[in-house]
Amino acid sequence: MGKLSREFYLRDDVVQISRDLLGKELCTNMGGVVASGIITETEAYAGTDDRASHAFSNRRTNRTEVMFAEGGTAYVYLCYGIHHLFNVVCNYKDIPHAVLIRAIRPSTGISAMLTRRNKKLADKTLSAGPGTLSQALGIKTSHSGLDLAGEKIWIEDSQIAVEEKAIFAGPRIGVDYAGADAHLPYRFLWKPAF
Repeated sequence: MGKLSREFYLRDDVVQISRDLLGKELCTNMGGVVASGIITETEAYAGTDDRASHAFSNRRTNRTEVMFAEGGTAYVYLCYGIHHLFNVVCNYKDIPHAVLIRAIRPSTGISAMLTRRNKKLADKTLSAGPGTLSQALGIKTSHSGLDLAGEKIWIEDSQIAVEEKAIFAGPRIGVDYAGADAHLPYRFLWKPAF
């Protein structure tokens, strides 16, 4: 156990990092309430050459500027004006790679997650989408730019072995506008046996 090292994020293969994040534990401490979940689904976004990336063609805006930060930084943006989506910035400064965390399996702080999601039961819909997992963990756009070595949001090595045969690789969701890049197998879904 323990937080992932900076070196984990400072690699140039964002697709490999996306796979490697499966089985890791995404943790938050919001107002003294700790909650976490095991990452089960991710999507890689390969920066300036990837038409599905917010940073495609070196696009730098107030929202995307954090993508150009050093790896190990949180990038949280608002989708459809409702959902706060949590991404992990990867690679070195000025190389805007990112991994969208699409789903987690709740592990700690489940009662807080239920309250945040206004649910009574911890069923599969509690944190099975990128917007619902952020809501469950208390992650908001105001957390964009946070260092993932900090005390509010971090990722731990859960020491869970993820078997290759249990990983599905396929195209990303909701990026049809990206042309051929929409078909890249940059989405990873892990169906754990536990």
